[in-house]
Amino acid sequence: VQLQASGGGLVQAGNSLKLSCTTSGRTFSRYIMGWFRQVLGKERGFVAAISGSGGSTYYTDSVKGRFTISRANAKNTVYLQTNSLKPEDTAVYYCAARSGPFLATNAPAYDYWGQGTQVTVSS
Repeated sequence: VQLQASGGGLVQAGNSLKLSCTTSGRTFSRYIMGWFRQVLGKERGFVAAISGSGGSTYYTDSVKGRFTISRANAKNTVYLQTNSLKPEDTAVYYCAARSGPFLATNAPAYDYWGQGTQVTVSS
Protein backbone atom coordinates (compact mmCIF):
# COMPACT_ATOMS: atom_id res chain seq x y z
CA VAL A 1 0.00 0.00 0.00
CA GLN A 2 1.41 3.37 -1.01
CA LEU A 3 0.14 6.55 0.59
CA GLN A 4 0.50 10.08 -0.76
CA ALA A 5 -0.34 13.00 1.52
CA SER A 6 -1.00 16.53 0.29
CA GLY A 7 -2.69 19.76 1.23
CA GLY A 8 -0.26 21.25 3.70
CA GLY A 9 0.85 24.85 3.62
CA LEU A 10 1.44 28.09 5.48
CA VAL A 11 -1.62 29.71 7.05
CA GLN A 12 -2.36 32.27 9.72
CA ALA A 13 -3.79 31.24 13.03
CA GLY A 14 -7.55 30.76 12.91
CA ASN A 15 -7.59 29.62 9.32
CA SER A 16 -8.16 26.16 7.83
CA LEU A 17 -6.49 23.54 5.69
CA LYS A 18 -7.79 20.29 4.26
CA LEU A 19 -5.25 17.51 4.09
CA SER A 20 -5.72 14.59 1.74
CA CYS A 21 -4.12 11.18 1.60
CA THR A 22 -4.60 9.02 -1.46
CA THR A 23 -3.68 5.35 -1.46
CA SER A 24 -3.01 2.68 -4.01
CA GLY A 25 -4.66 -0.72 -4.07
CA ARG A 26 -8.17 -2.11 -4.27
CA THR A 27 -8.79 -2.86 -0.59
CA PHE A 28 -8.75 0.66 0.84
CA SER A 29 -11.97 0.14 2.79
CA ARG A 30 -10.36 -2.69 4.77
CA TYR A 31 -7.85 -0.35 6.36
CA ILE A 32 -8.20 1.80 9.39
CA MET A 33 -6.65 5.16 8.50
CA GLY A 34 -4.89 7.54 10.82
CA TRP A 35 -3.28 10.94 10.85
CA PHE A 36 -0.21 11.67 12.94
CA ARG A 37 2.00 14.73 13.26
CA GLN A 38 5.60 15.30 14.16
CA VAL A 39 7.66 18.30 15.16
CA LEU A 40 11.42 18.13 14.64
CA GLY A 41 13.05 16.52 17.63
CA LYS A 42 9.83 15.10 19.05
CA GLU A 43 8.01 11.81 18.71
CA ARG A 44 5.31 11.33 16.12
CA GLY A 45 1.98 11.97 17.83
CA PHE A 46 -1.52 10.71 17.12
CA VAL A 47 -4.07 13.14 15.70
CA ALA A 48 -7.09 11.18 14.46
CA ALA A 49 -8.22 7.79 13.17
CA ILE A 50 -11.18 6.46 11.22
CA SER A 51 -12.58 2.99 10.71
CA GLY A 52 -12.79 1.30 7.33
CA SER A 53 -16.45 2.17 6.88
CA GLY A 54 -16.01 5.68 8.21
CA GLY A 55 -18.52 5.03 10.95
CA SER A 56 -16.09 5.35 13.84
CA THR A 57 -13.60 8.11 14.50
CA TYR A 58 -11.27 9.06 17.32
CA TYR A 59 -9.30 12.23 18.04
CA THR A 60 -6.60 13.35 20.35
CA ASP A 61 -7.99 15.84 22.88
CA SER A 62 -6.11 18.85 21.54
CA VAL A 63 -7.88 18.75 18.16
CA LYS A 64 -11.40 17.72 19.19
CA GLY A 65 -13.94 20.18 17.84
CA ARG A 66 -11.42 21.66 15.39
CA PHE A 67 -10.31 18.77 13.18
CA THR A 68 -12.46 16.28 11.29
CA ILE A 69 -11.27 13.04 9.75
CA SER A 70 -13.29 11.53 6.91
CA ARG A 71 -12.82 9.15 4.02
CA ALA A 72 -14.09 8.51 0.52
CA ASN A 73 -13.58 4.82 -0.13
CA ALA A 74 -14.57 5.11 -3.77
CA LYS A 75 -11.65 7.53 -4.19
CA ASN A 76 -9.19 5.64 -1.97
CA THR A 77 -8.76 8.87 -0.04
CA VAL A 78 -8.79 9.95 3.59
CA TYR A 79 -9.09 13.60 4.60
CA LEU A 80 -8.24 15.72 7.60
CA GLN A 81 -10.14 19.00 7.76
CA THR A 82 -8.24 21.29 10.11
CA ASN A 83 -10.10 24.38 11.35
CA SER A 84 -9.22 27.12 13.82
CA LEU A 85 -5.57 26.32 13.41
CA LYS A 86 -3.14 27.33 16.14
CA PRO A 87 0.63 27.84 16.01
CA GLU A 88 1.03 24.69 18.11
CA ASP A 89 -0.55 22.71 15.26
CA THR A 90 2.58 23.37 13.21
CA ALA A 91 4.11 20.02 12.25
CA VAL A 92 4.64 17.54 9.47
CA TYR A 93 1.41 15.60 9.11
CA TYR A 94 1.53 11.93 8.13
CA CYS A 95 -1.22 9.60 7.05
CA ALA A 96 -1.03 5.93 7.92
CA ALA A 97 -2.91 2.71 7.26
CA ARG A 98 -3.56 -0.12 9.68
CA SER A 99 -4.86 -3.58 8.80
CA GLY A 100 -5.94 -4.46 12.34
CA PRO A 101 -9.55 -4.49 13.53
CA PHE A 102 -9.47 -1.62 16.00
CA LEU A 103 -8.72 2.08 15.93
CA ALA A 104 -5.25 2.68 17.33
CA THR A 105 -3.44 5.75 18.62
CA ASN A 106 0.12 4.43 18.68
CA ALA A 107 2.29 4.75 15.61
CA PRO A 108 3.77 1.21 15.70
CA ALA A 109 0.25 -0.18 15.22
CA TYR A 110 0.16 1.21 11.69
CA ASP A 111 1.60 -0.78 8.82
CA TYR A 112 1.98 1.79 6.04
CA TRP A 113 2.96 5.45 6.04
CA GLY A 114 2.87 8.35 3.63
CA GLN A 115 5.69 10.83 3.15
CA GLY A 116 4.19 13.68 5.17
CA THR A 117 2.97 17.17 4.37
CA GLN A 118 4.11 20.30 6.21
CA VAL A 119 1.56 22.47 8.02
CA THR A 120 2.83 25.79 9.32
CA VAL A 121 0.58 28.10 11.33
CA SER A 122 1.78 31.63 11.94
CA SER A 123 0.57 33.74 14.84
